[in-house]
Amino acid sequence: MKECKGYIDSIYSGSAVDGKGLRVVVFFSGCNMACPFCHNPETLYEKGEEYTVKSLVNRIKRYSIYIKRGGVTLSGGEPFLQADFVVSLNRELAKNGIKVAIETNGHVVDKNVIETCEYLICDVKNQETDDLTVYRQFLQTCKDCGKKVELTCVIVPTVNDCEEKILALKELKNEFADTVFNLRLLPFRKLCVEKYKKLNKQFLYENKEECDKLLIEKLNQIIQE
Repeated sequence: MKECKGYIDSIYSGSAVDGKGLRVVVFFSGCNMACPFCHNPETLYEKGEEYTVKSLVNRIKRYSIYIKRGGVTLSGGEPFLQADFVVSLNRELAKNGIKVAIETNGHVVDKNVIETCEYLICDVKNQETDDLTVYRQFLQTCKDCGKKVELTCVIVPTVNDCEEKILALKELKNEFADTVFNLRLLPFRKLCVEKYKKLNKQFLYENKEECDKLLIEKLNQIIQE
């Protein structure tokens, strides 16, 4: 049988913001979206490095002592686009006692992938649309699989910081209250500008204002009311 292979952009060890506890973050190459605020454009435009499941597991195991209270987060890019590799990877990590979370845009629903992770982090892309229907399908599948989900949303001033957008997020969270354990608003930043220049690509949100802490606090109050 041909060994399953995947394409990985990069691996970061020591993250404390990509899930519970200290984590290794594996950034997958390839994405089905091209978000104008994307901070990882290299995952969209570059192929990445080829890994077998065995070689990636061995790489991750180097950090086992540091992530024993956390785990591994599969990010990207979009991990769900490499479903067979992710399923095989998650099963091997589980054999080694390593827990896995998956960061996803929620636009690709694969029950087999969902079933093999501990929980999921779904970033809601409401910057260019008001239609959140696609996330209901994703969350329903997670619910059916008994998996918890943290919702995140990047807040871009003047783009999706209005009350209507925030209330729609709140409604989505409440609709799946037994599945969604948190809704986390993320401030828009422009730390990725140099990446776009290096790729000779346009950063579509380069002229947008960054989001400050006070705005996040204000919007969180709407969610909590």
